[in-house]
Amino acid sequence: MLVVFGDLDFDLVSDLTFKFMINPYLVIFILLAYFALLILIARVTSKKAGNDAFFLGNRKSPWYVVSFGMIGASLSGVTFISIPGWVNTAQFSYMQMVLGYMFGYWIIATVLLPLYYRLKLTSIYSYLGQRFGPATYKTGASFFLLSRIIGASFRLFLVAIVLQIAVFEPLGMKISFVPSVIVTVGLIWLYTNRGGIKTIIWTDTLQTIFMLLAVFITIKSIMSAMDLNWVGVYETVRDSGYSQIFVFDDFASNPRNFFKMFLGGAFIAITMTGLDQDMMQKNLSIKTLYESQKNVFWLGVMLIFVNLIFLSLGALLYLYAAEINFPIPEQTDYLFPQLAIGGYFGVFAGIAFVIGLTASAYSSADSALTALTTSFSIDILNIENKPEEERLKIRKRVHIGMSLALIVVIILFKVINNDNVVQSLFDAAKYTYGPLLGFYFAGLFTKINVKDKFMPMVAILAPLLSYAFNWYAGAYLDYNIGFELIIFNGMLTVVGMWIFSKKKEDSLLMEEA
Repeated sequence: MLVVFGDLDFDLVSDLTFKFMINPYLVIFILLAYFALLILIARVTSKKAGNDAFFLGNRKSPWYVVSFGMIGASLSGVTFISIPGWVNTAQFSYMQMVLGYMFGYWIIATVLLPLYYRLKLTSIYSYLGQRFGPATYKTGASFFLLSRIIGASFRLFLVAIVLQIAVFEPLGMKISFVPSVIVTVGLIWLYTNRGGIKTIIWTDTLQTIFMLLAVFITIKSIMSAMDLNWVGVYETVRDSGYSQIFVFDDFASNPRNFFKMFLGGAFIAITMTGLDQDMMQKNLSIKTLYESQKNVFWLGVMLIFVNLIFLSLGALLYLYAAEINFPIPEQTDYLFPQLAIGGYFGVFAGIAFVIGLTASAYSSADSALTALTTSFSIDILNIENKPEEERLKIRKRVHIGMSLALIVVIILFKVINNDNVVQSLFDAAKYTYGPLLGFYFAGLFTKINVKDKFMPMVAILAPLLSYAFNWYAGAYLDYNIGFELIIFNGMLTVVGMWIFSKKKEDSLLMEEA
C-alpha cells in the first residue's frame, strides 16, 4: 500500500465517539450480505487450489483485473478517511506525490519486474539470498513481515472500532472488543484460506468497486444537497481555493514542496509496491512480464484519477460544511465520518460510508495476510524444497498462525490504550522499508559483495540513525523531513553495506579456497 505513513490522526481511532445515525440492524444485514458475496467468490475461485494457486494464482490472473483490484489495496481504510481530511490544510498538493508514484511505477515496470520474472520468484526476497547471502535474505523478509503485521493490524483495528460503535453499542450488545476482533480477522481467513492470491485478485476487485461506489454516492448526495451538476462540481471545486496542486516555495521547512513530495512519492512507490511482497505477489500472478508491466502502468494512471476524486470529495465536504454552518472538527479526519454517519447525507450515504470503509480496509488486509503467509512459508521456513503435501500442510498452519498474529497485535493496540505509543508503533513501519531500498539498490546497481553476517546489524542501525537525524534536523537545522526520509534511510543502508563489504583480498581468498 502506498499511503501508510501518518495518514490518519490516531485520535480518530481512540476517540471515535460521535453518534451513528444509522439503523444498526440494516448495517448488520448489508455487511452480512457483503461478506457472503466475498465467501461465494472465494468458493468459486478456490476450487482445486493448491500452493501454486495460493501463492501465484497459477500465473493466470488477468492483468486488467489485477490492476483495478490493486486500487483498493493501495488505499487503506485510514486513507479512505484521511485524504478528504487533508484538503483543508494541504489543498490538492497530495497530487504531487501521486505524480511521483508514476515515476516509481516506471522503475518498477522496467527494472524490478524483469528481474522477478527472469528469476521466476515466488517471494521477491529470494533475490537477496541469491545476490548477498542468507542473512541478508532473512533480514529483508523479516523487515517486511514486521511492517506488514503492524500495518495490517492497525487498519483492522480501525474497522473493529467502527463496527463496535456502529453496530454493537447501538444494539446494547455487551460484546467485548476481543470477539469482534476475532470475527474481523476470521472473516478474512475464511475467504482466503484456500485460494490465497487467486481469490484475492477477484475479492479486491469487488472491494475496490464498493469503495469507489461509496465515494460516488457521497459526492452525489452532496451535489443534491448543494444543487450542483457535474459541471457545477468542477467549477465549484476549481474556484474554491482548495484545488491548488503545486507548491514550489520553502524547500527546507515545507513538507509539501513539489520536489520533496515528488521524490518521496517515487521512492515510496518503489519500496511499498516494488519491494513489497504484498503488492508484487499480485503482479507475479500474471502470466507474462509484458502484461504485468501493463498492469503497473495502468494502475498508476488510474490512481491519478481516483486520488483526484478523493480530493474533490474533500473539497466538497468542506464547502458543504460551510454552507450548513457545520463546525469543522479540530481533527480534520473527523469531518467525513461525522457528516456521513451523522445522517447529513441520508441513510444510504451513511451505509455506503461504512461499507466503503470496510471494503478499503479489507482489500489491503486480506492481501497482506496472504503475503505474510507466503513470505513466512518460503523465506523463513523454506518450504519450496519440500514435498507438495507437506508444503500444503505447512502453508495452512502458517496461514492460521498469521491470522492469530494479527489478532494478538490488534488486541495489543487496545490493551496499550495510549495514542502516542500505538501511533509510534504504526509510524515505525516507515523506517523498515529503507533497508529494503538499500539492499535492492546495492544489488541492482553496484557490484558490491557484502559480509553477509553483518547485514542484520546494518538493517537495524540505518533506521535508528534515520530516526536520530529526523529529530536533529527538526530541532536544530530547521529542516522538516517529509517522505524523503525513506531515501536517506536507504542511503545509510548502502553506506553500511559498503563499510561491511568484502575487499578484493577477501574475494581472492574465497576464489582460492
